[in-house]
Amino acid sequence: MNFNKVTDNFCVSEQITVSDLQTIKEAGFKSIICNRPENESSDQTSYHEIQKHCELLGLSFFNLPIIPGQFNQELIHEFKHIISEDSQGPFFAYCRSGTRSCTLWALAHLHQISKEDILIQTKKAGYDLTQLFS
Repeated sequence: MNFNKVTDNFCVSEQITVSDLQTIKEAGFKSIICNRPENESSDQTSYHEIQKHCELLGLSFFNLPIIPGQFNQELIHEFKHIISEDSQGPFFAYCRSGTRSCTLWALAHLHQISKEDILIQTKKAGYDLTQLFS
């Protein structure tokens, strides 16, 4: 599991497991956001299992599945609403590789941060989103 820091309040990662949750909590995260559709691959941990263990650890859990390449305004709006609640952060989002979670963050900040700064932030986190603005 990688902690790919996009901002001080938001990190992304590849698929996590239940055993990762204690480490995530100890790192100071308060909320987990799953951006991976259920049963996308046979080796992924069910979001229901992650959610159940988040509740046991006192972590908030949000399920916002993204089918690759299908980012809609409703999803972006819901994400913006979740991360606007400072009391629920910092946030740890995951999907298969972290790219969808990072892209969702970028799309949610298009009117607040310049495209250039978005690309710099996401590149520092290890994601090249240049194609997003092509």
